[in-house]
Amino acid sequence: MICGPIVSIHSPFSHSWTAEILPSRPLILPPRHHTYPAQVEEVERGALEVMISPLGDPPFLATFALGFRDPVVPTGLWSMPNPEELCALSGGYAYVVSTRHPERFVMLSMRPVLAVYAVPAAALLLFVGHRDILAWGEHGKAWQADSVSSEGITVDAITATRLCGTGWEIRTDQEFAFTLDLATGQRIED
Repeated sequence: MICGPIVSIHSPFSHSWTAEILPSRPLILPPRHHTYPAQVEEVERGALEVMISPLGDPPFLATFALGFRDPVVPTGLWSMPNPEELCALSGGYAYVVSTRHPERFVMLSMRPVLAVYAVPAAALLLFVGHRDILAWGEHGKAWQADSVSSEGITVDAITATRLCGTGWEIRTDQEFAFTLDLATGQRIED
């Protein structure tokens, strides 16, 4: 038996919206409906369907195109450091949407996102891929640490100022430890 992805709402940051993950697209679409990415011609089965209600504005249906049909990649909703933004992951594809102005969104270039970590003390949401780590703050993309690993990143610990993890080096075929400064994304040499 193949199980679908675990879909949940994560609220590590205060936010000015509520959301309901729907089991499927409604038969009758509401007056406000947005599809992400906007240029998609047809959204295939498995898209993440979410009814979003921004505080003080009318609700809208958001349809987030599915990335990968694999239970390894995350699917769900995350609050963001900016209380008016919402992050939706649909099969590892990440979308950051303004709930006040839903036509404004960013689809992260990291595909797939393999893990998401909230760091409220640093006001960051971290996205981890195969080789890179991207940090999103209150005003958008804060930094991106490219080529942290040749393939595969394991996050071992996160504090208010540092991320410690392990990666793999293809030339030596060995794992190595690394530490990133959460303010800049730069490696810290101990």
